[in-house]
This record gives sequence, structure tokens and C-alpha cells, in this order.
Amino acid sequence: MSKIHAAITAVHGYVPDYVLTNKELESMVDTSDEWIVARTGIKERRILKGEGLGTSDMAVHAVNGLLEKRGIGAEEIELIIFCTTTADMPFPATANILAEKIGATNAWGYDLQAACSGFLFGLTTGSQFIESGKHKKVLVVGGDRMSSIINYSDRTTCIIFGDGCGAVLLEPNEEGYGVIDSILKSDGSGRPFLHQKAGGSARPASHETVDRNEHVVFQEGKAVFKFAVTNMAEAAADIMERNELTAEDVTWLVPHQANKRIIDATASRMGVGPEKVMINIEKYGNTTNGTIPLCLWEWESQLKKGDTLILAAFGGGFTWGSVYLRWAY
Repeated sequence: MSKIHAAITAVHGYVPDYVLTNKELESMVDTSDEWIVARTGIKERRILKGEGLGTSDMAVHAVNGLLEKRGIGAEEIELIIFCTTTADMPFPATANILAEKIGATNAWGYDLQAACSGFLFGLTTGSQFIESGKHKKVLVVGGDRMSSIINYSDRTTCIIFGDGCGAVLLEPNEEGYGVIDSILKSDGSGRPFLHQKAGGSARPASHETVDRNEHVVFQEGKAVFKFAVTNMAEAAADIMERNELTAEDVTWLVPHQANKRIIDATASRMGVGPEKVMINIEKYGNTTNGTIPLCLWEWESQLKKGDTLILAAFGGGFTWGSVYLRWAY
């Protein structure tokens, strides 16, 4: 019997209509378009506007588009893994909220939190349910409404993040296509450099935490950049070496869209040219869990059956890793 791999059989994404440009940010904080582009590669990002809207609302658009492409109903989904840093609420899980909104009445699900590496962690986790034979249709969603936890007077963070969501469907494949290998890492000693100070059990919400604006992203940029530029690149190179892949073997690098310089360093470490790198950071910024599935969605028409993809990410915590997969359609 052939080995069962978890193959991506459909992908779709969604970004909000509102475009927050660098020019608009110039009127909000002490920054400039030239400064932002030179340091991050970002020109604009999307922001979800509307009272009461959360990450699940973006996911509804992404998942409904995916189901329509695949020609299946939501009731066929067996498991939803929702990778997010900005859950609709502390509980219930946003996966459960999404299931109700799309009519996935036969699915169980949960949220997965690994910051910007979450989608890779979720993709790998979802693959286990397919490979074991437990499930036939697993939905992995990656999305964040980062604007809900950004301080728009802090120029170190507000220039980076945007809102967006992407989703993939995993199904069994016995032709050798799908998720082949993964390298996933975490190091909690990195938490002082990128975190949200309040809102958890260690520092619950209070008048004091709100007054001090502690429910937003805090980042020490230089430390994060130094760690990310090394570890994301090494994870991508390591998975190539472990699977005896050369730069010529790699069809696409699908990197987390945090910073153009980190992406360039990863591509350089792998030995692949810019023509093989998916980049949309200039128009979406860092959508955290949404970046990689949004890239797959935008490049879907260029992907061919059998293409070799290396996915790589780095996130707060710290978390990082890479996934090697072969495109199935």
C-alpha cells in the first residue's frame, strides 16, 4: 500500500477592502513612505473595518471561496484547525465560531496559537489526521485581525501589520504529493522581545493594563530581526538538506511575509533566485497567520502538479520552522 500524504486540494484567501497606505501612516506617526519601504518592503496593508467584526468573519469569505472551488459542502469538513493570534474571543475557539457560521455541522475544531509560525504548525498538525487515516477532509485556516492589537502611535509596529486570512483543504493522496516533511522549532526565551503584555492569565485585563496600553503588540525590532533572519533561513536550508533537495529542485519558496530583508536572506541561504520567491508583503504587510496561505492563494494559477514548495516562517515566542510539500493539482 502506498504511503498516504496530506495534500492541499484547494486554497482561497480574503483581505478586507480598506487600504492603509504608508502615506496615511505618515499623518499618524513620525515615519515616511521611504523609511517604511526601505526597512520592511511594505507599501500598504489591509484593515478590517466594521463594528463587531472579527477574524472569523474574514475566514468565512476565505473558506466559502475554497468550498466553492472544491465543489463540496461545509458539512463534509471533519476538522477545522484555526491558526490565529487574534481569536474572536478568549473562548469559545474561533474554529467553533467559524464552523457555525459556514454550516460545518459535522466538524470538530480548535484554535492553534504559535504567532506567525502558526499556519505551518497547523498544516503539520492537520497532516497527521490525514496520514493516520482518521480524517479525509481537514480545513487549516490562517488569519488575523492584527489591527485589533496594534498601537497606531507606535511606529515600530503599526507600519508592519495588516489584516487577512487564507485557508487550505487537506485530503489524502497516495501519488506522492502533499506534505512530505517539516521542521518546527520553538524557544520561549524569546518572549521578552515580541509579545502582548496583558490580557492573559498572568496579567488579566484591568483599568491599569488598559490605561498603560498593554493590550497591544510589543516588539524589540532589532532582537527579533536578528533571530528571525538566521533561524528562518536555517530552517529552510535544513529541510532542503534533509530531503536532498538542491536549489534547482525547488519550484517556489513560500516565506512568511514579515520583512523583505528576512525573505531575501532566506532565499539567499537556500540559493534560489527572486523569480522563485512568492512576495506580496508590499500590499498586505504582515498578516501573521495569514501570510503563507494568502501567498498560495495569489500564486495558485501559477502552481503546477508536482511543484516543490518550501514554506518557511518565524514568529513571536519565538517559533519558527519550514515545511516541504509537493503541489497536488
